[in-house]
Amino acid sequence: MTTVTEADVLRDALGLLKDREQVAQRLLDSSAKHSFDPDKELDWDAPFEEGKWFWPPELVSLYDTPLWKRMGEEQRVLLSHHEAAALASLGIWFEIILMQLLVRHIYDKAATSAHVRYALTEIEDECRHSKMFARLISRGTPYYPVSRTHLNLGRVFKTVSTTPGSFTATLLGEEILDWMQRLTFPDERVQSLIRGVTRIHVVEEARHVRYAREELRRQMVTAPRWSQEFTRVTSGEFARIFSVAFVNPEVYTNVGLDQREAVAQVRASGHRREVMQTGAKRLTDFLDDIGVLRGVGRRLWKASGLLA
Repeated sequence: MTTVTEADVLRDALGLLKDREQVAQRLLDSSAKHSFDPDKELDWDAPFEEGKWFWPPELVSLYDTPLWKRMGEEQRVLLSHHEAAALASLGIWFEIILMQLLVRHIYDKAATSAHVRYALTEIEDECRHSKMFARLISRGTPYYPVSRTHLNLGRVFKTVSTTPGSFTATLLGEEILDWMQRLTFPDERVQSLIRGVTRIHVVEEARHVRYAREELRRQMVTAPRWSQEFTRVTSGEFARIFSVAFVNPEVYTNVGLDQREAVAQVRASGHRREVMQTGAKRLTDFLDDIGVLRGVGRRLWKASGLLA
């Protein structure tokens, strides 16, 4: 008698789904070979290099705006430093949400399975990443927490999110920053410490993205219809929230700019809109293929500015 496995019967628009345990085991094997301790891997005591950026200038929010053209090079570099710190702060907020969602996901699953063991491994990674980001922020800039509104919306999302909604939000938080960091770590214009932080994050986040993508595909095939529809709406709303939180307005005040003018110019910037949509395109194409970007949810994604 031939045994029919889950992988033989679960299919979506991208084809047959891979076996959940096999995917997790490969990710566990990769984690064993390619995981990093930032405290030991990076030279935290080395001084910053004079004149180098803290984020590629093309990815700084005000790049190519009228205000940017009026700013001197020193102020531009300073803004890149504060925006790198703000993104690290946003990353900590997001990773704390992600860790809670992962714990909830595995709560009622077999702890001996490779799928659960990899989730626990990812939580370990995220703990190290959050500590790494916190240490980076402490190098000369303030911590930039998200607004009280976004903090409370995060609490609501963590409470009401479906499992596919949780994995959609995971990808939203990981893939746009991943795209930016893949441009950052090989860029010799950028500070060595920043390049080291982004290199570690890119290598380890690649596994997290694979895990989330495979599980989201499975969830969108197996979840009840109401859960799929709820996921479409909540993920669209989270995309809108996340896109607003991506730039912390306090960075402008802290580098000597008029906050209201800066925020207005970022919102009007065609370059910034293109950066965000390009960074999100791999994700939005994937979500479109597996049926997440439909109906009200799709309109919310468009309203977020992440979907053209």
